Amino acid sequence: MSLHKASAAKTDVSKVAFLKAAELASEVIHAEPAALPMGDSASKAALKRLNEAVAGLRHQEMPKLLRRAIRCINLQEFADAEKLALTALKIDQRQGIAWHVLAIAREKQGDFGGSLRCYDAALKLLPEDTVIALDLGRLAARMSMPELAVKLYELYLAKNPNSIEAINNMASCLRDLTRYDEAIDLVKPTLTAHPENTMLWNTLGTIVKAKGDNATAIVFFDEALRLNPDFAIAYHNRGGARYEKGDLLDSLADCDAALERGKGLSDFANMEFSKSTTLLSLGRLREGWDLYEARLSRNHGDSARFVTNCARWSPSDNLEGKRLAIFGEQGIGDEILFLHTLRQVIDAVGPKGSVSVITSTRLKPLFERSFPEVEVLTHRTVRLEGRVTRGCLDIEDWGRFDFWTPAGSLLRTFRTSLDHYVEQGAYLQADPARVAHWRNWLATLPQGPKVGILWKSQKISGDRSRYYSPFEAWRSLLQTPGAVFINVQYGDCDEELAYARDVFGVEVIQPPQIDLKMDLDDLAALVTALDVIIGSPNATTQIAGAVGTPVWMISAKTVWSQLGTDYYPWFPQVRCFPTESTTDWTPVMDKVAAELARAVAGEIPFSRQA
Repeated sequence: MSLHKASAAKTDVSKVAFLKAAELASEVIHAEPAALPMGDSASKAALKRLNEAVAGLRHQEMPKLLRRAIRCINLQEFADAEKLALTALKIDQRQGIAWHVLAIAREKQGDFGGSLRCYDAALKLLPEDTVIALDLGRLAARMSMPELAVKLYELYLAKNPNSIEAINNMASCLRDLTRYDEAIDLVKPTLTAHPENTMLWNTLGTIVKAKGDNATAIVFFDEALRLNPDFAIAYHNRGGARYEKGDLLDSLADCDAALERGKGLSDFANMEFSKSTTLLSLGRLREGWDLYEARLSRNHGDSARFVTNCARWSPSDNLEGKRLAIFGEQGIGDEILFLHTLRQVIDAVGPKGSVSVITSTRLKPLFERSFPEVEVLTHRTVRLEGRVTRGCLDIEDWGRFDFWTPAGSLLRTFRTSLDHYVEQGAYLQADPARVAHWRNWLATLPQGPKVGILWKSQKISGDRSRYYSPFEAWRSLLQTPGAVFINVQYGDCDEELAYARDVFGVEVIQPPQIDLKMDLDDLAALVTALDVIIGSPNATTQIAGAVGTPVWMISAKTVWSQLGTDYYPWFPQVRCFPTESTTDWTPVMDKVAAELARAVAGEIPFSRQA
């Protein structure tokens, strides 16, 4: 890397950089990081080692500059450390230690992309210095690059096979890659040799939790906390396991304990986010939505950046007469859910104001039809320097807006009481001509209620997969006499449809000439024409809810979006079917099957009755 490129390596979210970003981010989800990697590139031991390395440099000015830079890092004056490292590199661009110092300074400022390139330059110049590989591995893990991190940890462990830090961090990455047995096999021998190590107990807990065994995970977190009662991350993780078990008050207590002890930790925003979803799950909406802002912190694992150039709206800003741009955020389902407030926002700005919605290209026709008074623009999402970045190429002049806001932030004002949800009801309108088309097609099928089914999410990597029932669990439901099943599952599902036909003896009918993933406007018309949608929470169930179709939502035991109720406040016609265990979906699927038989027989309505 040239020095000129190094000077410009800071993350740039300008329009030019945005246009050049190559990797599209298909969907952003709410991940709950188990913990950031063990170790610190700026620890006292790490800085001492760097000072010792600097002492061996021959150039007269170089050691002085780098010692000053290291001193600045120790004092947390990271911007000054960066300037000193860059000055050193002007003297010698091939000085690996200077690149290493610059990498640490930028990492500590949150410039992960620039830091990654500097670590890479340092490692190329000092290939035998495996500490650089360890530091780079930690950064890659923080940037959700576990495959790269595993390779870097392997490089370090080849020369340092007993490093607890590298073993712990590599096990965490193997967990994120769902290589659970490998992760456990890596941790157990080290934990046997070092039973006093709290981080290893914590990491083992996170692996077991990812497999769905929350009870055992809690035992491991308990042991970590017995050894270190002030271990903030273990409180955070135990709170997550308790949350999934439905023990919300205990989960909240752990969230508070983590936050009390975690101030100053880079994981602090993740802890705040966890508390926000716990508060929402308890129905404490005002507190929950306020703390939900932690999702936007640059230190939160999945935080997105928005490319804008005007003031960001806050709840203290009066909207009357203002020109507001609203960014849809996260995945398609979240965009629909969070724009639940749109009608109330339009009323708030009044006739002298204006609202512009920046949404997915796939949702644009649906929102234009449903809200003709709103300007509907489209966003583009990229992964830039390891961060999800969302912008709008349709907007040349941000000066035409008074404020912008992510859609979810509007909930802090417009959805602080369950009464606010009741007032809304269905708010998206499918194309009437296409609804008629699909009703005509459905009329050609065998008689009986037309039941749309879906069973998975597009983004189902990692431990997220356990929140979706295996297809085999659908056997009893799909064999319900009198029901006609229509596939509304987007993505590649040929294998499951063939399994239903060959093993269950059930034909799940594929609707003709529709792209269930890309043509969301026609999908909205199709689900409007169906009698009920049954499936897991994803974009399709949110679309069905928003157009007013009855939905039977099959989900994990605790879902924050139920807001402390046993129903789905966003859409009053939705019925919720939570599973008691994400490792055994048969009981809940059998319950849904029994209810479907009753609905087909006309004993109960498909729609939830308030």
